[in-house]
Amino acid sequence: MTSAPALPELAYAFTIVAEVDPGLPIERRAGESLEIIPITGGSVSGRISGTVQPGGADWCLYRNDGALNVEARYWIRTDDGDVVDVVNLGRIAPGSAPDAADGLFMSTPQFRTTAPGLQWLTQRVFVGRAEAFGTHTTIDVFEVVA
Repeated sequence: MTSAPALPELAYAFTIVAEVDPGLPIERRAGESLEIIPITGGSVSGRISGTVQPGGADWCLYRNDGALNVEARYWIRTDDGDVVDVVNLGRIAPGSAPDAADGLFMSTPQFRTTAPGLQWLTQRVFVGRAEAFGTHTTIDVFEVVA
């Protein structure tokens, strides 16, 4: 019998607070609905700091099997003037996250940037602990450390 592999550790990296407008219904069919939640601004603090730029959005697909798919696409301008592209995917299976009804979910953010000092964002794996509120979503971003 083999033993289970060691679990990776998580190291806190930064927090993103994305301000949002109310969702806009886009499509409804076969028990599913898709809505877009506009991202209007926000802040970033931690290992990087800056602002979430307006113009991004969060696409939420409420599936007919009770699961929820979330795909957010937006960008950050750091306090140093660097630009970071963010794609953040989340998925909630029915019954897998008891707090999901309260707006809590997990995600897998990915980052792109040409900034030399931020290449670590493009080279590592991250997970996010997100919580949605009426006016904003807060994502605590953790680096997965092997």
